[in-house]
Amino acid sequence: MPHLRLVTFNIAHGRGLNPIQGLTSQRKLRANLRRIADMLDRLAPNVVALQEIDERSRWAGNFDHLDYLRVHSRFPHTVFGINNRRSGLFNLSYGNAVLSRHAIRAAETVVFGQRRVGEKGFLYVELDVGGRCLPMVNLHLHFSSRTQRLRQLERLVVWLREKHRLHGRTWAVPPIVCGDFNNPGTRDDATASLLSHLSDYCDYHLFPATAKTFPSPLPRRALDFIFLPDGCRHVRCEVVRSLLSDHLPVVVEFSI
Repeated sequence: MPHLRLVTFNIAHGRGLNPIQGLTSQRKLRANLRRIADMLDRLAPNVVALQEIDERSRWAGNFDHLDYLRVHSRFPHTVFGINNRRSGLFNLSYGNAVLSRHAIRAAETVVFGQRRVGEKGFLYVELDVGGRCLPMVNLHLHFSSRTQRLRQLERLVVWLREKHRLHGRTWAVPPIVCGDFNNPGTRDDATASLLSHLSDYCDYHLFPATAKTFPSPLPRRALDFIFLPDGCRHVRCEVVRSLLSDHLPVVVEFSI
């Protein structure tokens, strides 16, 4: 029975706890990303889902953060899901990404809108875990509008239904969904909506059940989650104490 450790982590463009994007030097960005890589070494996950990670952005040092983490944490497989692109003097390229010890069979990025800055989306991957196909969604939802979040989830659900129709027979379990849901202070928002939609496939379980993940120094809100389908058993969940971002990483360990 395959055993997995999954981390989801919004790394805030590598800036750490600096509240203003673009004011962190490249040296400090690289040092913080090395500390993130060291933390991943300690946590020893098979798969890492990252949000707010830059491919090459002026406000984040103009270097590839995913490649930097890949080298320093020794993950053999990576994929970017870029939600925002802007060329010119103030170039931007960032979104979601996955680091994996398992081969990535397929990957697809869906962007929710057409803004060049601040746009959200999701990265879908299919991982080869012991010869079985494990589907996963790395998701980042709108930060301020409940209407937008629910609209984005509707699009995700419609997309997953079509993906299930075409490829569901090859999946070991229904898709794992994780990421930054940007819930408000109440839980009756994106997480509740998605749990309701995912029940079309099977029973899903939400992790962490109660722990807060934002802001990292004194967490008051639950923003970061992992949804596991019924086929994932013997689950253990941990919210990792860290000051490497304004979010805290969430880890789940489970068997398929």
